[in-house]
Amino acid sequence: MKLRPVRMGIDTYHELVLYMRRDCPICLSEGFTASTRLLVSSADRQVIATLNVVDPEKLEDDCVGLSDALWQVLHPDDGITVSHAPVVTSMSDVRAKMYDRRLSEDALQRIITDIAHGWYSDVQISAFLAACAGDRLNRNEVVGLTRAMINIGETLTWPGIDAVYDKHCIGGLPGNRTTPIVVAICSAAGLILPKTSSRAITSPAGTADVMDVLTRVDLDIDEIRRTVELAGGCLAWGGAVRLSPVDDLLIRVERALDLDSKGQLVASVLSKKIAAGSTHILIDIPVGRTAKVRDNNDAESLAELFRHAGEVLGVRVECVFTDGSQPIGRGIGPALEARDVLAVLKNDADAPADLREKSLDLSARLLAMANHGNTEAARARATALLDDGSAWLQFEKICRAQGRFSTIPESPHSKELQAHQNGVISEIDNRRISRLAKLAGAPRAVSAGIELFVHLGDTVKRGDTLLTIHAESEGELDYALLYYLDNRDMISVGDNG
Repeated sequence: MKLRPVRMGIDTYHELVLYMRRDCPICLSEGFTASTRLLVSSADRQVIATLNVVDPEKLEDDCVGLSDALWQVLHPDDGITVSHAPVVTSMSDVRAKMYDRRLSEDALQRIITDIAHGWYSDVQISAFLAACAGDRLNRNEVVGLTRAMINIGETLTWPGIDAVYDKHCIGGLPGNRTTPIVVAICSAAGLILPKTSSRAITSPAGTADVMDVLTRVDLDIDEIRRTVELAGGCLAWGGAVRLSPVDDLLIRVERALDLDSKGQLVASVLSKKIAAGSTHILIDIPVGRTAKVRDNNDAESLAELFRHAGEVLGVRVECVFTDGSQPIGRGIGPALEARDVLAVLKNDADAPADLREKSLDLSARLLAMANHGNTEAARARATALLDDGSAWLQFEKICRAQGRFSTIPESPHSKELQAHQNGVISEIDNRRISRLAKLAGAPRAVSAGIELFVHLGDTVKRGDTLLTIHAESEGELDYALLYYLDNRDMISVGDNG
């Protein structure tokens, strides 16, 4: 029996949801109840969706409701049919992992394939992520997961190019928007950098969120190729292309869980880079008490896992440990971080010095990888390209090749917060600073976030501005302000003596 599809106008984000009447004959005859997983078929597409049951007056007799996400996937022109979803046999592998059994490459491929096909609900994806959280994936499982994530999507190749470069930060440090600057400097030096980035998982902004403020990031494969041919690099969102497509499905659920585990992190990063054709990858691992990686032992363990997986998968991976004791730059949030990036590239007098210096350090490491040279000479080359405007012109070229170069929006609401005593900044809590920016609306509200005006070791007087909260609504500004007032010690001011 075909049912007439009705767009319900309900935003379920990316979750596919179907709405059927409580007295629907199909529901009654097939035993469909709320939260049943159903195979939904249109003329040329099939997906699995979760059933929500509604009162009869919400839908006509022969109608079935579709969430916005389901409508966009199916594009139904005619009637649709529903039936029981196939049994997802790979869930037995997930349950085995819950009981600490090791997953073979075949098992991981089954799981990733089923997730890619949409067979898993968000609850089932959450179960897989939780089963693999912490250190529960060994080295072989991380390699297997990475390979499975690469295999399920498309891959880019670069005929005639021997070396393709990428740089990635594992996150956990507010601000720290070095990637656009590094790509501009290094592609100006002649390196090929088809950079694809994720949107924020647990942070107030990801590189893709920041670049989306300035230019188009939803490039398809052909547009990525064309941009790289024109400019030597790109700064695109990986979710718009099928390069390790399951990664974005996992990230969406990880964001809701506020979960970012080590083995999945390595698989996420390397699968995207290898699928994009990268052969040389630099990994920035910030280390600090309130960063994602707390100490050098954890950092070395993560770096060893990156290097091992890279070696097995045939790419060169280098890791660098950087200072994660405090945020980098001034802005935290998409538009505010974009402003910092442009200030550094334009050599503005008030550009954040820490963001400039770290970007130059990382550019030097990447250039040294390319030229088998020492980092001192590479840093001099990177500095020259930034100082003479070459990096700025290169960044402009990349943005215009991607489709636009936009003006950075400003937030309509803001609130300055001052120091309540004289002293020296003794600690800045990265995690609570990030939460403050997210409560203000970042990254969803692109102009929201915070501007941080102090760093560790700075001397402040009572009444000096410590930070400014930016928001796109008064409610979010008040929400963030309440959190700050309960957590003033996120910026600790110690005694001068």
